Amino acid sequence: MRPENNLNEPPPRPSDPIVPPPPPRSRDSDSGKWRSVLSTIFLFLAAPAIALMVAAFVVQSYQVDGESMEPTLQNNDRLIVDKWQRSWARITHHNYIPARGDIIIFNQSGLDFAGSGTKQLIKRVVGLPGERVVVSGGKVTIYNQEHPNGFEPDKVGGYKVNTPVTSGDVDQTLAQNEIFVLGDNRGNSEDSRYFGPIKADQIVGKLAFRIVPLDKTQKF
Repeated sequence: MRPENNLNEPPPRPSDPIVPPPPPRSRDSDSGKWRSVLSTIFLFLAAPAIALMVAAFVVQSYQVDGESMEPTLQNNDRLIVDKWQRSWARITHHNYIPARGDIIIFNQSGLDFAGSGTKQLIKRVVGLPGERVVVSGGKVTIYNQEHPNGFEPDKVGGYKVNTPVTSGDVDQTLAQNEIFVLGDNRGNSEDSRYFGPIKADQIVGKLAFRIVPLDKTQKF
């Protein structure tokens, strides 16, 4: 005879699962977290310094104040000025001389609106080192080796002046580190007709872009 199953015997219980203990905390994990926190703090503190270096040596935003460069630039136009070429010239110990027709920012002696002893002006480069600049009879004439009989930069420079008559009486031969600058609004501009040529080390940078107003965005 086959033995009968004991119906009163409880079924066998499965064994309880074995849960492994948590792994010990890694010191490398802790140091990684601290490195991440320190890196974030460093970037937060370094950002202002990087911004200052960029503004001092690479590019900077300026706002036009005045009418001396009309019609090219208007009051309150927002500009981006390229400083890198000037900065590189100082690093390599040579003069930065922009091209004729470039619009530049430069430092000039005189009180600004904050009462400082130096103000920054924006003008157009008209005369280059070694050239003779003559303002007479309401016009500007440049004499150099290529043009011993002179030429009028306002007619061949590719820019427009607000007042076609340039007042003043100037006859200036520029040194090798000097340039002659004029505003495009010849009837309302403080420029080299009054304070003379500027030196290369006065140059802050060259106009690169106008970004405001948006409908007049322009690359120079």
